[in-house]
Amino acid sequence: MFLYNLTLQRATGVTHAIHGNFSGTKQQEIVVSRGKILELIRPDPNTGKVYTLLTTEVFGVIRSLMPFRLTGGSKDYIVVGSDSGRIVILEYVPSKNIFDKAHQETFGKSGCRRIVPGQYLAVDPKGRAVMVASVEKQKLVYILNRDAQARLTISSPLEAHKSNTLVYHTVGVDVGFENPTFACLEIDYEESDMDPTGEAAQKTQQMLTYYELDLGLNHVVRKYSEQLEEHANFLISVPGGSEGPSGVLICSENYITYKNFGDQPDIRCPIPRRRNDLDDPERGMIFVCAATHKTKSMFFFLAQTEQGDLFKITLEQDEDMVTEIRLKYFDTAPTASAMCVLKTGFLFVASEFGNHNLYQIAHLGDDDEEPEFSSAMPLEEGDTFFFAPRPLKNLVVVDELDSLSPIMNCQIADLANEDTPQMYTICGRGPRSTLRVLRHGLEVSEMAVSELPGNPNAVWTVKKNVDDEFDAYIIVSFVNATLVLSIGETVEEVTDSGFLGTTPTLSCSQLGDDALVQIYPEGIRHIRSDKRVNEWKTPGKKAIVKCAVNSRQVVIALTGGELVYFEMDPAGQLNEYTERKEMSAEVICMGLGRVPQSEQRSRFLAVGLGDNTVRIISLDPSDCLSPLSMQALPALPESLSIVEMGGVEASEDTVASKAGIFLNIGLQNGVLLRTGLDSVTGDLSDTRTRYLGSRPVKLFTINMQGNEAVLAMSSRSWLSYTYQNRFHLTPLSYETLEYASGFASEQCPEGIVAISTNTLRILALEKLGAVFNQVSTPLQYTPRKFVIHPETNNLIMIETDHNAYTEETKQERKQHMAEEMVEAAGEEEQELAAEMAAAFLNENLPENVFGAPKAGPGMWASLIRIINPINGTTLDQVELEQDEAAHSIALVKFAGRPDDTFVIIGVVKELVLNPRSTSGGSLYTYQLKEEGTKLELQHKTLVDELPAALASFQGRLLVGVGKYLRIYDLGKKKLLRKCENKHLPNFIVNIHTMGNRIVVSDIQESFHFLRYKRQENQLVTFADDTHPRWITCATMLDYDTMAGADKFGNIFVVRLPPDTSDDVDEDPTGNKALWDRGMLNGASQKADTVNSFHISEVVTSLQKATLIPGGSESLVYTTLSGGIGMLVPFTSHEDHDFFQHVEMHMRSEHSPLCGRDHLSYRSYFFPIKNVIDGDLCEMFNSLEPSKQKVVSDELDRTPSEVSKKLEDIRTRYAF
Repeated sequence: MFLYNLTLQRATGVTHAIHGNFSGTKQQEIVVSRGKILELIRPDPNTGKVYTLLTTEVFGVIRSLMPFRLTGGSKDYIVVGSDSGRIVILEYVPSKNIFDKAHQETFGKSGCRRIVPGQYLAVDPKGRAVMVASVEKQKLVYILNRDAQARLTISSPLEAHKSNTLVYHTVGVDVGFENPTFACLEIDYEESDMDPTGEAAQKTQQMLTYYELDLGLNHVVRKYSEQLEEHANFLISVPGGSEGPSGVLICSENYITYKNFGDQPDIRCPIPRRRNDLDDPERGMIFVCAATHKTKSMFFFLAQTEQGDLFKITLEQDEDMVTEIRLKYFDTAPTASAMCVLKTGFLFVASEFGNHNLYQIAHLGDDDEEPEFSSAMPLEEGDTFFFAPRPLKNLVVVDELDSLSPIMNCQIADLANEDTPQMYTICGRGPRSTLRVLRHGLEVSEMAVSELPGNPNAVWTVKKNVDDEFDAYIIVSFVNATLVLSIGETVEEVTDSGFLGTTPTLSCSQLGDDALVQIYPEGIRHIRSDKRVNEWKTPGKKAIVKCAVNSRQVVIALTGGELVYFEMDPAGQLNEYTERKEMSAEVICMGLGRVPQSEQRSRFLAVGLGDNTVRIISLDPSDCLSPLSMQALPALPESLSIVEMGGVEASEDTVASKAGIFLNIGLQNGVLLRTGLDSVTGDLSDTRTRYLGSRPVKLFTINMQGNEAVLAMSSRSWLSYTYQNRFHLTPLSYETLEYASGFASEQCPEGIVAISTNTLRILALEKLGAVFNQVSTPLQYTPRKFVIHPETNNLIMIETDHNAYTEETKQERKQHMAEEMVEAAGEEEQELAAEMAAAFLNENLPENVFGAPKAGPGMWASLIRIINPINGTTLDQVELEQDEAAHSIALVKFAGRPDDTFVIIGVVKELVLNPRSTSGGSLYTYQLKEEGTKLELQHKTLVDELPAALASFQGRLLVGVGKYLRIYDLGKKKLLRKCENKHLPNFIVNIHTMGNRIVVSDIQESFHFLRYKRQENQLVTFADDTHPRWITCATMLDYDTMAGADKFGNIFVVRLPPDTSDDVDEDPTGNKALWDRGMLNGASQKADTVNSFHISEVVTSLQKATLIPGGSESLVYTTLSGGIGMLVPFTSHEDHDFFQHVEMHMRSEHSPLCGRDHLSYRSYFFPIKNVIDGDLCEMFNSLEPSKQKVVSDELDRTPSEVSKKLEDIRTRYAF
């Protein structure tokens, strides 16, 4: 079995974010890393919307990112520390829209190793040097400079190694133009290593060490080192030179400290706490990330605590000494993994989990009532300041970037009866969790909907003048009339536009610079800007059947298949071409392209005829109306559209690249063809087909992000557009539309005006490039697993949070704290204290913004919820008691009561994760009542360990309790144990069954295949796997084959050999086992590995499913970082052979950006086996044309054939 890996949606979680001017213009951009993906995004300074400019897979693990710019430069470079054992410096090239490798220097082995640098990067603020450090021992410094041609140069590495040292963080200290200096948080473990008692390890203190690069002597010295009092987690570099006092801020548990060389005394300030917090008061508080903002005159830092509170930190200085640190509560945002403050006044917050936000900084918080805390205020040691969190005041959310990370589980099913299945994913952590229903399609936002006096059959928009930015009129055509609406603040009917209102309209357009043209069955009406009207009437009894117009040309087809061609002369007059052309069959549709810039006319006319052909006809004066080429079609054509796609318009920082001209053909059987049209000869070639729906396909050309796109309407509407060098054909998640046109007004600069039955709708598409649109429903705790109730299509889900309180306990704690407040107050303050206590009890801060209180290890909160996935309503909710955690769920129909459905929940009490201990588990049996909308508790069954896996099996229940596999049946008072197997190695995490076979996934020992023998009532292991695998999820592909994924990011398929016998006897005496033990002490038969592939993100769900109606089955996986992908089987040897060669050539032609070797990356833990990496193959489309030619010549194909094959395999299984 050979598989092909396709990514449907790239990971959405962000691990690092940096900002700078990467394209070399004044615009600020952000580069984010998403594990193995680098993405460049640009917030629009006017609207605040975030646009993605470029996304690239690097096929390596990005461990650190830093921007730097050479002294006096205007462009930022990107330094990437990865697992490749190389330092890579990237430059963004806007003209080609790619990241270009400026330098790649090898210094060590590949892989994430302890002593190979790459984990930490620090850059000298003046851009003269970069330090790359490892977790232990090694640090290297590279000197950066420019040569005579102003190109970036890099020196050989200078070593600053020190053995027996662990590094926590490094930063470049701003020392102006002195020798570059780097500060490191380190710990020396030499003594602790020698000391067997472990006392030295308790006493070891962290060190702050300065390394100085002596530019004169060209080497690095350890300049200075001092011990720290608290354990610190990261450093912030303070601006220096002429802009500030230099030095570093050390963020440690409960304190923030300022340190600098020389006579500067240490300034330390405690981290403020929330007043009346429900958290454990003994718990320390740390800052988790920070962002610096500096202008010529001032600087400040925004630092975020682990609860999400942002503090603005400023330093007070007296001449060049810092005298105090000031902290002020700024606002609360979701806990972030990285933050960036942009010069344009935006704050980008990349959340650890959940959606990322872009905020506008509306106020700097200087003049508000919020108290300011200072290190100069007297406090007892161990005391701290208190503040009251509040809703956003200084920040305004301007854009939200959807992120599915972390996907905890996912199931694919068509519960909404839409033909195309939906993906039901449970995502998020704690109170920010959601249930998201993903559908393939673009999200459509409705701007306006208005009813019309009848059912219209067409709609257009026109401008009054060619230079206008926005449209002036909407023209709506009915069966016997035409309505003209003017676009302003509102949309209202006008009668003085010059259009003929008493006839239906076939088409209308803006003509020339400032005239309009209306084509109706009896003739053509040319309306000048001064309202003069020229008419051309049809000869005799003939009528106009079809027409095609652009801004300079009009082509009409009369009854009987006669073509008449008009072109505009320089005086703005429409002139008829002398000859007319008779077509051999009736004209069904026509298409004209736009007039290209700085040209007189569009050269080609496409005509679709009733004999199932499309003909291309020249409009060039030298051979006007002569046929150039034709293409036979499988069915009658319905509409035609000629567009230029794939080109990049010339803007200030890019060079225009030539677009291709494409003829789109919509057929009456619901198929869309896209054919390349040669811009010189008019030949048609390279046709791609897609089935869109059950109705004939109508095509409309609109503008999307400055380029032409095609809107195709069948039973669903689709948009065909280019985005990041790739063609996309995506359905719109909206009801059926009948006719559409582009629309531009002040409120909606890139919209669509469309008609659906008797309504006129104005729509906008904002999230281009998105594969799925999401409908999300908030949840209370982290969702863990869910099952679908087949009769009602409701979801039954368990949500469990560690380190959390249940609602009940929260109220009790609040009550308790309020009473303490009143008790602690003196006689005089009783009333005040009572008021404060009442205010505290009434205050209810939403937890999805402010976070849930942390209760401490071993404290759990859990609930069971029945939810309707279509409208997101919760039908029933059962809260479990404090410290009970639901870990597994199953739907079972017991053989004794076949008509009732039972929900079994595996619950554990007081589970402490490390060192692991529980006070016992239990199985809760609920019966589904009231047509599957209510849960009724039947009984609880005690078990001795954590029941982590449940499955229904032949009218009974299979339970994995710790490492025991048991079968239970339903009793009156509890579940009754019927059978048990004690021979599984560690801990059962998954159970799958088919027939008499049971496949059990062990937490670290892969799959075990068991058979249930009914006569002897025994569970016998007859086969297992040869590799240790730490399984996270699995699915059964067939009777002999299992697909699984492990916690290191590998996906594998194992299969039992054909000669495997599952008729193995249990051996109670142990005699037989001595000589039939088999390999590696396990079962006597072993499974074979069929496929193995490294994805490098933890896979959380696997499912065999079809994603498109009429598609083939594939193995769909979702990952913790929010990625969704699929492994699809090859159907023929030729295909597999072809893609194997594409992959081989791509490996040599397009080496990964971060310097990792693609083959060894995909074989990180196990050698890659029988899987071809589609992500690498699809990079073929973004290669330079010359390289595409080289690769395709090696394969004996043309570049377009190769990209067609790539597109075909994608559309066969997915989108």
